[in-house]
Amino acid sequence: MTFSEIFWGIGDLFTWLLHYLQADIIGNMFNNALIALGFIGFGIWMNKQRKFNKAAESNPDQLK
Repeated sequence: MTFSEIFWGIGDLFTWLLHYLQADIIGNMFNNALIALGFIGFGIWMNKQRKFNKAAESNPDQLK
């Protein structure tokens, strides 16, 4: 068995799998999930930054 047969077999497997899983629907759901995770992460980051800024303002010994 050659490497080209292995790679063609993997390609055929993915073609068959994505054809039956309706890859367009999965692709949109995956993209939307990544966008939602990005917004959630940004919100968490901004909340932590707000807390850090408040702590820095109340501490006069901290370098700014």
